[in-house]
Amino acid sequence: MTTAEHDQTDAQYALKKEALPPIETVYNPHSLEYCEDPVPQWRELVKRGPLVWYPIWQAWIMTGINDITGCWRTEYLSSDFYDWEYAPPRPPESEWTNFERALIGHSLVADKDHHRLVRKISSPAFSRNVIEAIGMRIEPDIKRLFDELGTPDSFDYMEKVAAHIPFISITRIVGIPEKYWDDFKPVVTSFTEAWNPTISEARRQKARDDSNRAIDIIRVIIAERRLMPQQDDFLSALIQVEKENEQFGEWDIITLVLALIGAGADTTLIAQQWSVYSLLKNRDQISAALETPEAFGKAFTEVMRWSANSKMGFARYAPEDMEILGQKIRKGQMVLLMPHLKDYDPQYYSEPEKFDLNRSYDKDVLFGYGPRFCIGAALAKRQLYLTLTELFSRFPDAQLAIEPERDETDHNSIAFKKLVIRTNAEVTG
Repeated sequence: MTTAEHDQTDAQYALKKEALPPIETVYNPHSLEYCEDPVPQWRELVKRGPLVWYPIWQAWIMTGINDITGCWRTEYLSSDFYDWEYAPPRPPESEWTNFERALIGHSLVADKDHHRLVRKISSPAFSRNVIEAIGMRIEPDIKRLFDELGTPDSFDYMEKVAAHIPFISITRIVGIPEKYWDDFKPVVTSFTEAWNPTISEARRQKARDDSNRAIDIIRVIIAERRLMPQQDDFLSALIQVEKENEQFGEWDIITLVLALIGAGADTTLIAQQWSVYSLLKNRDQISAALETPEAFGKAFTEVMRWSANSKMGFARYAPEDMEILGQKIRKGQMVLLMPHLKDYDPQYYSEPEKFDLNRSYDKDVLFGYGPRFCIGAALAKRQLYLTLTELFSRFPDAQLAIEPERDETDHNSIAFKKLVIRTNAEVTG
């Protein structure tokens, strides 16, 4: 686009915005209306241009996918929570707890050169062989979960299955011994809240406290694992990487483990419920979706597009006063990247309301993009595949018992209060 065309587009957006009601009157991701159908509210955002000020969150919202992937690729905005204008003061190193040591030195928010180095060095820990070995560790736990369920006429998938999967997956993936499970469990559900900028300070402090306790446990396990290494978990793979690379140390191991917890906790719970819901609403595509782990990897992208469950997006912060997409951004202001806004846009997907496993994705940004692509993407897909395969193997005629009621209280995604499945199972004997 030429400068003249860019200026003309900006002028057109400005004229449109003058005739539109304030965004806070038509966009509220925490409303029940949004949870029932977010697409009209997404379109209200897009109407207002590539960068929209949302006063309720005191944040800018980036709406265009090309602008978002460009931001991810070049990293001109900061990922560091402490760069946010409303973050607590960055504590001096002498006052760091485990949480600050992990977050300030975190491989997800550290300087981009170190982040890329860590990603490159640690890539063997995410090899196909490691993922398959971890899958073999998870599978017996999933089967046991369904064994305990039995063959009821109906059951709440959220309560009986989905709620247990994040903890099973994370402990098995990382390699947390069972003797630490009771102490470790709280952080699985609260860690991602430790740097969520939209929740209360009290809630965030609890997450910090949980994180500090979890890091203490992780450090003890690392010491134990160095003495008695294993071959089939992520932690052992990272310890091996540490032995072979002077630039990769214990805190890099810790922060990568925490990144897996962040990727595998509430996001796994959301992914579980929406995957089951989507396939039950489109039963003719279950077989194709679960044909192989690779087939499910592609199907999962369509599940998450079709389900339209996102609320927040990815938080970034202006490292200095700057101009972005024609807007003057003050140092410290939050910019939320919202790639999901394209998911029901006919410009990107024909018949977006249709669930279609044959779609092609020019930019699959479900797990991020470029140097910030989620390190645990393949692991997340594998545990989902194992769980869904077990569900539909045991209950091939399963159906939704009732349309689930939406829960507007989740801070990051549209969730269900319950997901009741009628098994249609024939009990013999």
